[in-house]
Amino acid sequence: MLSFTDARKKVIEVATGHSHSPAREVIDLISDANSHAGLGYQPPTACGRVLAEPIAADRDYPPFDRSTRDGFAVRAADAAHAGAVLQCIGEIKAGSGFDKAVGAGQCVQIMTGAAVPRGADSVVMIEHVRIAGRSVTFERPADLGKNIVPTGSEARAGQELLPAGTRLSYAEMAVAGQVGRHRISVWARPRVAILSTGDEVVDIDATPGPLQIRNGNGVALETLVALTGGEPMSLGNAPDETTELRRRIERGLEADVLVLSGGVSMGKYDLVEGVLADLGAKFFFDSVEIRPGRPAVFGECRGKLVFGLPGNPVSTMVTFELFVVPALDIMGGALPRPLPLLGARLAHDVHERGALTRFIPARVIPAAPGGEPWVSAMDWQGSGDSVAVARANAFLVVPPDKLDWVAGEWAMVLPRRGAGGEMV
Repeated sequence: MLSFTDARKKVIEVATGHSHSPAREVIDLISDANSHAGLGYQPPTACGRVLAEPIAADRDYPPFDRSTRDGFAVRAADAAHAGAVLQCIGEIKAGSGFDKAVGAGQCVQIMTGAAVPRGADSVVMIEHVRIAGRSVTFERPADLGKNIVPTGSEARAGQELLPAGTRLSYAEMAVAGQVGRHRISVWARPRVAILSTGDEVVDIDATPGPLQIRNGNGVALETLVALTGGEPMSLGNAPDETTELRRRIERGLEADVLVLSGGVSMGKYDLVEGVLADLGAKFFFDSVEIRPGRPAVFGECRGKLVFGLPGNPVSTMVTFELFVVPALDIMGGALPRPLPLLGARLAHDVHERGALTRFIPARVIPAAPGGEPWVSAMDWQGSGDSVAVARANAFLVVPPDKLDWVAGEWAMVLPRRGAGGEMV
């Protein structure tokens, strides 16, 4: 049985060796609907996608010496001492030109973002001058190059700004837009087949019998795949019967990755591993030193990556985050994102037992200004309690070598994917 860190490394190793270059797609940077008022917001087309080719600067950035402050453009030597008085010969706002040069004893009023005029080599903030008509008194000395971003200091024409393999978020999309890349080449999203199992599971729109449950796991997995950057393909739920389970697994193997939930433990009707083995699967691990999620399975079948996740909802969510996410990153043309562990102070004592890493639904309270975040474990009823996870914004991570903690100690937490602004 592997530790979760070793199991995660194995997933990354296998997925990296297995990965083939996905197909390329050329897409719009933003959706057309966002370009026309009144049609309603649509998510940016490229958000979350992975670049299939680098994006380079189309010109120098900034393309001119740019002022970073509202103030006066001067020759630093003319205002080297406080009390210097210069004559203002004009004004420059952002986007407008100025056809004169700043000469000895002169200055030009300039706005933030405007091009610094010829002859000037410093900008003095407007807060540091006194204005009387065209005469400007400088109450502080001007420093050479102060408040000026030189031409090309951010990027040179032709310089690679975003390498292939970059996942696009708002900052990366701003760069692409700035250099005029309204159409970009990205890798196709990995297709992820999702199959739930169990006679007790019914569709979410069905009325369950007294001993049945609706398929919330399928909803969670589809959402997690989409949040991670994959394209979910639901196969519904397979009963605890080998013929139908095999048929649906074979269909799932037509996708890039197959993720199953349930049927991977040691019970009489846990049939997933047996069916996969009959189909020629190779298994890299079938249990991990974690709780919840111990009976997680990872293998390869017919050239496709396969994950068998435990059927209890919290186990499904934890094992997806630990093991499926890095595989989908790699299959989508990107490097695997590191596990986003954060630190927080414990709000109470914690006592666990057993040599397994625990992932406990928890709530992180954002830090007050100048303070530190605090974390509290949720009251929960074990790995079937999805309600507790919905109330949580993180998982408290309790390692096997330290199971007893006291309030105030610094602990590690794993943010819950999709918890949004509630997370620190």
